Amino acid sequence: MKKFRIEKVASVVRQIVSDAIRDRLQDPRVSSMTSVTRVEVSPDLDWARVHVSILGSAAVQKTTMAALTSAAGYIQGILARSLHTRQCPRLVFLLDDSLKKSDEVMRLIDDSMRELEDDDTRNTQATARETQSCDGAHPDEE
Repeated sequence: MKKFRIEKVASVVRQIVSDAIRDRLQDPRVSSMTSVTRVEVSPDLDWARVHVSILGSAAVQKTTMAALTSAAGYIQGILARSLHTRQCPRLVFLLDDSLKKSDEVMRLIDDSMRELEDDDTRNTQATARETQSCDGAHPDEE
């Protein structure tokens, strides 16, 4: 199957699975802060890896992943009725922690920037004190 066709199928699968999780799945174990970040479909449409991001603690993530894995057949049925292909891919749910990693990287960058600003402030204050002490030490030289 052509690459653009696979990408289009992946996009449609992502939309249908996202809608199914948000609107049709009634499992209380699924966190309301669950989103499908990307979908990878095999060239033969045998399987689709659904990457989901779940905001919350590790326990919430584990519970939600268990619920999604349990509901994979139900979601696949919704997908099969909506996807107009000869074959419907089997869904495999994977936890995507890229958002968590990007938040951590941003926090580290912010911390580093604060440290640099603090160092600049200290250096500026030290230079100002040195200049003042030099000006005050030699009043006769003017």
